[in-house]
Amino acid sequence: MFSFFQIKIYRRKFIAYAIFTLFMGLILSVLTTLVLLQQWLENAQNQATDAFSRVESILQNDAERVEAYLQRVYSNNGLVADVRFFLSNSAEGYLTGRLQNSRYDQPLASFPEDVKAFLGSGQEDIIQVSLHTEERGNVVRFASNGATSFLFNLPNTDEIFLETIQRGFVIRKQLLDENQISRQLGEFRFLVSSDVLFKGVRNNRWIENGVVSEAGDVYLMDVGGSADQDLFRKVALNERSKGFMQWGKLDRVFYVTHSSNAYDYQFISIVDMSVLIRQNAGMLLIVFLIFLTAMVSFLLLIGYNLREDAGFLQRIIYSIQRVKSANFTPISPTRYRKNEYGMIARELDDMTLQLNRHIRTEYLLKLRQKETEMKALQNQINPHFLYNTLEIIRSFALAGRAVDTAEAVATLGSLYREIVKNEDIILLGSELALLEKYLKIMEFKYPDKFYYQINVDQGLLALPTVKFWMQPLAENFFVHGFHSDHEFNLLVVNGMENADSYVLEIVDNGNSISEGRLADIRRNLSFVGDSSSESIGLRNVYTRLHFFYGKGFTMQIENNVEAGVKITLTIVKEA
Repeated sequence: MFSFFQIKIYRRKFIAYAIFTLFMGLILSVLTTLVLLQQWLENAQNQATDAFSRVESILQNDAERVEAYLQRVYSNNGLVADVRFFLSNSAEGYLTGRLQNSRYDQPLASFPEDVKAFLGSGQEDIIQVSLHTEERGNVVRFASNGATSFLFNLPNTDEIFLETIQRGFVIRKQLLDENQISRQLGEFRFLVSSDVLFKGVRNNRWIENGVVSEAGDVYLMDVGGSADQDLFRKVALNERSKGFMQWGKLDRVFYVTHSSNAYDYQFISIVDMSVLIRQNAGMLLIVFLIFLTAMVSFLLLIGYNLREDAGFLQRIIYSIQRVKSANFTPISPTRYRKNEYGMIARELDDMTLQLNRHIRTEYLLKLRQKETEMKALQNQINPHFLYNTLEIIRSFALAGRAVDTAEAVATLGSLYREIVKNEDIILLGSELALLEKYLKIMEFKYPDKFYYQINVDQGLLALPTVKFWMQPLAENFFVHGFHSDHEFNLLVVNGMENADSYVLEIVDNGNSISEGRLADIRRNLSFVGDSSSESIGLRNVYTRLHFFYGKGFTMQIENNVEAGVKITLTIVKEA
């Protein structure tokens, strides 16, 4: 799937796509998370507003119920009288006053029973009604099970009359004299329980609600939550009605504040962001997985397309390498695809097939033609060499040199066994062995007058070459430079390996060549066509070696400083 990583341009392109995709996926994930968080916070704000509206509605309803009850009291003389009796210092005084002033023809009114029936049935949020003078107060309490209890003659400073947000809200109403409206007999205090009032607000697992009074008292609706009273007090002191606040080193909270106009308190809702994220981790995980799946799918799609293009590019590179190495063997055709790389790969395959056809029809024919020409050159040399050698053996026989004749015949036979073998290409070591056999024959002919040396580096012996080209060069020495009356005729063959080429030298100490003749020989080496028989040996050798090694082969012929001729052959290693 990811084989295109082997190509630098596609590797970089895929890395760039991957970085861009991850960057965009990260941005979209963050934006989506922020949108979800904003939505959740808006929901929290709406829930806080609804909760505050419900509390205010309940308090308003309680105030209206209290007002309605007082109207009920003032409209009933019996209740008014019973309320006055309730202001006595004890329960016995209350009961005695009621009985003494009761009439047999009228029903006995009871303020505690009436207020219980009207306001405190056990299911309501008004849990306590007290009637106060300037110094003391009497209490009617309503339990959640419907029971009623009474307390008399309690000082106004008693804890039961302590007004805190933890206990609830107090609705105060004056008790007026029905006969003299300007005269105040006492004060009614109706206690609305915070526990009952805010019980219906505890309805969200990640929103914590609380109430803060003007005095700084805090009522927490969610006992055991992460927010404490100090946090609610800090929010209450903030002038903004909503926003974010840092709490501690790591915690960050969102708050919404509603201030009551009728009562001295602030309704505060707090959302702990860490709790919000933990509670909605499943939704955030789903969003993350959706974006991760989308990114992976996008990268796989990109990888698939890049792999297709990389495959075509590798096929193109492979086709070019095959052409450079002259490998035109047919291979399975590439899958066609309508894009630039696919079309180029298909065209290169077609070009390779066409080249293969042209090579078979044209190049191989030319190669066979060259091989035929080289064989013709070889055939020109072989008879010439054979005639000369047979002439030497004939002279041995006429002179009565039976042993030399026998050895010369044996050497000639061994030499010709190697020559007639069906080998056009041999190693340079084998070619030197053929030359040495020829030179031995020449030693038989000129005993004590001809000497030879072969000094060739071992690295040259395994060099491929054409067969039987050294003998014509050595034969030139005997034809043009050898002195039969001299006692020391020398032929030296040197072979050296340089850094970038192989060098062979054939050096003799015979006659030098005139400058004019030397120029003609050099010019005739590469001449195409018939030439004089005098230079056929050198020209054939040059032509055969040039066919074999190509432009990497050169031959130089020059005179030695002291005497004789040096032929230098240079073969570039690349050839």
